[in-house]
Amino acid sequence: MEAWLQSSIHALLAALALPEIGLPAIFLISLVSATLLPLGSEPAVFGYVQIAPHMFWPAVLVATLGNTIGGAISYAMGAGAQTAWQHWRRNAEDTHHPSAGGQAARSPVGGRWHGLIMDWFQRYGPPALLLSWLPAVGDPLCAVAGWLRLSFWPCVAYMAIGKLLRYIAMTAALMHAWPWVSQWL
Repeated sequence: MEAWLQSSIHALLAALALPEIGLPAIFLISLVSATLLPLGSEPAVFGYVQIAPHMFWPAVLVATLGNTIGGAISYAMGAGAQTAWQHWRRNAEDTHHPSAGGQAARSPVGGRWHGLIMDWFQRYGPPALLLSWLPAVGDPLCAVAGWLRLSFWPCVAYMAIGKLLRYIAMTAALMHAWPWVSQWL
């Protein structure tokens, strides 16, 4: 069993190896890293561009597309969570169940932080998703935009702009810095 698992993992990693697969691997890694899973796509994009420098723009554009679709998935997850919460809240109020309904069902979600985020998103709206590229907070921003039911297509457009600028800046900076960094390794 253990040998089968090791060979399966080895086969999966070999199938996703960048030189053989290239842009589809960049797309997949970028898509998965834009959901709430902790995975960074920049090293994959940088590694691919190091192998094939002439593929800078295709790699950046494919990574942007994958990361933006992943952000849209996070948006949909936030919208779905809000729908489920509203459904639970209505059911709790209808049944007057003391542990779920009553005061807890009528109180605002999240308290102080929820209010601050609501105010921030109401002030900036979809352009706030220009920050969806930020580590640790970018993916939750997309989910919160879905929870708040901000307009989908403007949110996606701002996600794409922010993510494109991040990939251009990060990949170009790493390519520029790599000769200097590699001499210290």
